[in-house]
Amino acid sequence: MPKELGVLNALDNAKTQLYHFTAIVVAGMGFFTDAYDIFCISLVTKLLGRIYYTVPGSPNPGTLPPNVADSVNGVAFCGTFAGQLFFGWLGDKLGRKKVYGLTLLLMVICAIASGLSFGHSAKGVIATLCFFRFWLGFGIGGDYPLSATIMSEYANKKTRGAFIAAVFAMQGFGNLTGGIVALIVSSAFDHAYKAPTYEQNASASVPAQADYVWRIIVMVGALPAALTYYWRMKMPETARYTALVAKNAQQAAQDMSKVLQMDLVSGQDKSEIEILARDDSNSFGLFSKEFAKRHGLHLVGTAVCWFLLDIAFYSQNLFQKDIFSAIGWIPAAKTMSAIQEVYTVARAQTLIVMCGLIPGYWFTVAFIDILGRFVIQLMGFFFMTVFMFALAIPYHHWTLKENRIGFIVMYSLTFFFANFGPNSTTFIVPAEIFPARLRSTCHGISAAAGKAGAIVGAFGFLYAAQSTDPTQTDAGYPPGIGIKNTLIVLGCINFLGMLFTFLVPESKGKSLEELSGENEEESGETEAPQTSSRTVPV
Repeated sequence: MPKELGVLNALDNAKTQLYHFTAIVVAGMGFFTDAYDIFCISLVTKLLGRIYYTVPGSPNPGTLPPNVADSVNGVAFCGTFAGQLFFGWLGDKLGRKKVYGLTLLLMVICAIASGLSFGHSAKGVIATLCFFRFWLGFGIGGDYPLSATIMSEYANKKTRGAFIAAVFAMQGFGNLTGGIVALIVSSAFDHAYKAPTYEQNASASVPAQADYVWRIIVMVGALPAALTYYWRMKMPETARYTALVAKNAQQAAQDMSKVLQMDLVSGQDKSEIEILARDDSNSFGLFSKEFAKRHGLHLVGTAVCWFLLDIAFYSQNLFQKDIFSAIGWIPAAKTMSAIQEVYTVARAQTLIVMCGLIPGYWFTVAFIDILGRFVIQLMGFFFMTVFMFALAIPYHHWTLKENRIGFIVMYSLTFFFANFGPNSTTFIVPAEIFPARLRSTCHGISAAAGKAGAIVGAFGFLYAAQSTDPTQTDAGYPPGIGIKNTLIVLGCINFLGMLFTFLVPESKGKSLEELSGENEEESGETEAPQTSSRTVPV
């Protein structure tokens, strides 16, 4: 029979109260900042191209060369990948709270430094922007395993899925705020420094003040992180880390007594902790045979599902330009001034976020503790597969002007089922199913696999999606396999995600210790916890 620690049992059965919502806001603001910082760069890349890469006398405004565009957009992903692995490991070694403030400080400093890129030459500005965005991504990477782990360890077992999903859903508001800030800043500058279109006067279409626009948009990302730093530092260490990893049940009881506003008896817990501390079966490491036996397939499942999901999710910008052109929100660049183009791009992206991204996140919050993680992830991958094939097979049909509205609907539904599906569940499940002493590390590994998928999706497929006709490719890109074939490949990737979902256990309604088997009383041969072999809900 499993041993129940009083303080953890109290957490599992605690009624939803103010401290739960405080934790959601404090952890969620980190994700709000993450999304703002990662996605705001796509709002200003066209402006950077105009300011630093316009060739005098050219019929069209300047654009970032492919290698520069890849660096500006992708360097934060590389930093995030490294940060997820490093801070995930550090969160298990030093504790969640100690590392949590460090990631936030890194995000604040690097967001500001990104907007203060040195020099006026293209090379100087882009090099320093990329340098600081790498370290910004490094801090963002740490926020993934730490926020998920902290929220899972604070929550009660009945509403744990909704609470972790609510933290992740703040990404949608970060995305939306990025668009709104870009709209406000570009609109204000456009009114103050009215400029002609590129066609009318090429040099005057980029006013000198345009350089401030992208810097302000990038630097605003430091604000929400700075505002929540104090509250992060006030949060106590999670009871599960203190009790199960630091082996201090008395401190865990004291910490949770303050937030639960009730007295917790820790005398019995202390003796239970001493027994657990002497039990070798609960001290296996990440690279041990025991971990491979109990959780090896789970880690493969969470990592591969996140990897496959992010390939599809981040490659969706392949046909974003088709969408924007279809609804007439992105006219030809030469018919706008530089600042007008920022406004136009921000308006279009804000529409997509409001219609597709945000509703999907909050559907997950509403239904995850009813339907369960397994059902939502399987359903999401299934509908993403269906919509990818529905876009791909009759691709020529969708390119005809009279069918463009249907194409937009399909595109938005793909985003919706990514968020009401694996984009949310791949974040939630790794924070629930692994032992406390390895939880942050395993979440970091799963998240880093996802970010590797994001790099493949955002850049590998950007080249693959180029037309097979060399005369139809984007400037600077070699011929690819075309958008139709790319969408078929992405549909197959989503189908693989459905298959790997069967390696991931259902965690709805179970305590974290029940899922990880940490409080199992062992006799003779060590047995894997009963829940570890279950891959589908019962």
